[in-house]
Amino acid sequence: MRRTFIRLAESVTSRPLNLREASATLLPPLPLYRRLLRAHRHLSVEMRSLGDDYVKAEFRRHRQVDNPAYIIGFLSQWKMYLDQIPVGPEAKHFRGKRLDPTVFEKMSAEQLGQLYELMHVTKDVWKPVDPHTDDGPSHPEGEPSS
Repeated sequence: MRRTFIRLAESVTSRPLNLREASATLLPPLPLYRRLLRAHRHLSVEMRSLGDDYVKAEFRRHRQVDNPAYIIGFLSQWKMYLDQIPVGPEAKHFRGKRLDPTVFEKMSAEQLGQLYELMHVTKDVWKPVDPHTDDGPSHPEGEPSS
């Protein structure tokens, strides 16, 4: 029992925890996938639905990738996304963030095509609802509405 405490004490460092280093650690694919889906639980219904579908599709697409560089890039980008998702009550009002222009420059033509498709899919989610418009049937003047 004493040796366990000594090993535990040796593993604790005196320097403060660097959150950037701690968040930069890569997670294995399955735990990362689960954490992403759990993080989406706090989002609004529309955002959760869109996010869950996208995460599932991307992880399915990359299931057979063998190139370590692609795997590390894939996992690190999803981990960065996970770190940006707010947790708690403020997550209901989360609306994403703008992409850095340098990210666009590094994207391949295929990635830009996927981003373009995603933009069109999300337009339906982001359509603002105007409370001043009446979606009911319009009645010509003089006709009583029933």
